[in-house]
Amino acid sequence: RLVEFGGGLVQPGGSLRLSCAASGYTLEHYATGWFRQAPGKEREGVSCINSSGDISYYADSVKGRFTISRDNAKNTLFLQMISLKPEDTALYYCVLYHSDNYGDCDQNYDSWGQGTQVTVSS
Repeated sequence: RLVEFGGGLVQPGGSLRLSCAASGYTLEHYATGWFRQAPGKEREGVSCINSSGDISYYADSVKGRFTISRDNAKNTLFLQMISLKPEDTALYYCVLYHSDNYGDCDQNYDSWGQGTQVTVSS
């Protein structure tokens, strides 16, 4: 099971850190990632990280602003988001691939959480 936390309402330019707590999985054994979906838009792969934690992917729209990380001791995946923009508004959810690599950080994941809402607005 994957459960996301940390969403909320933030002003443009603000920051949030999303967390994804896993149970039933040991995250360091799997590739994981964050996806988002805004109303009327396609689901987008925001960031992915491999099981070793040494290879990651970021969508062009978030490069330099978002950072994916993982705390193996807490079995938790994070997404640190800074310089948030209104276009970052979406439902964010974490995903897990039954593999040590995430491929193209595409929608071929195997498990996902219920999501946490991020709203960027003044």
